[in-house]
Order: sequence, then C-alpha cells, then structure tokens
Amino acid sequence: MRALLGVELPGYRPVDTDAWLNDHGDVLSLHFFDLVPDLPAALDDGPALRHGLTHFTARAGGGLIEASVKRLGELPALRQILKLPLPGQPSGQAFIGSFTVPRAACSTVVKIQAAERGMTGMREAVVMAKLGPESYFRPHPYAPEVQGGLPFHAADHAQWDAEFPDHPLTRVRRTLDVLAEAVTVDPAFTALPPFAGPAAAGRG
Repeated sequence: MRALLGVELPGYRPVDTDAWLNDHGDVLSLHFFDLVPDLPAALDDGPALRHGLTHFTARAGGGLIEASVKRLGELPALRQILKLPLPGQPSGQAFIGSFTVPRAACSTVVKIQAAERGMTGMREAVVMAKLGPESYFRPHPYAPEVQGGLPFHAADHAQWDAEFPDHPLTRVRRTLDVLAEAVTVDPAFTALPPFAGPAAAGRG
C-alpha cells in the first residue's frame, strides 16, 4: 500500500524506489510499515509521547532534538528531529527528521537524513563560545532525568539555523517545512482506523 504521495521535492533526484538524493548527499525516503506503530503514547498525549521518545532515542545512542504533532495532509503526524553519532567515525553526527503517520495497524514514515561532512562541530563550537558552557548544556526539556545518548544543548535550537544555513540540521528542518506543504495522503490510508495509543493497540 502506498500511503503518501507527492514527496518528490525540487533538488532531489530519485535513486531507488521511494528514495531520493540531493547534491548535499541528503537522503529523502518513504517507508510503509504493516505493523502496529511502536510509539510510546497516543499523539494527543504530548508529554508522555515526548518523554518516551527521548528515552528511546537515548538508549539508541542518540539525542532527540524536538518532537511535536503536526498535520500532514488530513492526518495528524509525529514530527521528529534527532541526532546520532556517525557510525565508525571518531566525530560527527547525522541528523534525521521525519513525519510518522500512524494508523491503528500500520504507519507510514517520510524521512530526511543529513550527515556532517568534512570539519565537524563548528556550529556547536561557535554557539558555546557565545553562550558559555553553563548556558550551553541544558537538561532535556522532555525528560530532564534522561541518561546516555548525545547531550541536549543550545546549538541544536532553530534560532541558530539562519547563522548556519548549510548545516545538516538546518537542511533537515528546511526539508521538513517543505514536506509539510508538499506531501499528500492517499484517501485509502486516511480511511484506515486511527492510532489510539499503545494501550488501545494491546487491547486489540
């Protein structure tokens, strides 16, 4: 079942079925999962959803930068941005942005992934120099007690995107903004029973 249509964006060229690439090496991809969504809470329970996602991402070795619920087409979608260490590299990060559109028994995800290349850490170094270490590192706003993974810090905030227009995190945010306007949802997918949260899925 093809759930989302219209994800082809200017600047991206197809490289595989439901996968596109741009000149930065950013990868845009579309995925359908014929499984009950493994989200930690219903989309209308924002605090529990964000808290659970923060811990899940930290356990995977990454860091959740932001998570919110937006509309994609006619349906509510989970918008996430997270960061992960570059595998096999001593430094550098990959940034992943996604919209997850869950239904009761399946989900569709449209994802953009952008990685640091060449010199890494410039954005972080500049912001830390401006703010000082005491204002740079912060408790995670969704789960202050979280341990492990990549730290939450001020340099990942959207307020710095204009100063670093070519940074992969900035590119991820920019692409998510375009996707929010460009993606359409197949009516057959829209008609499926909605996702009501893990407790409801378990009762099913």
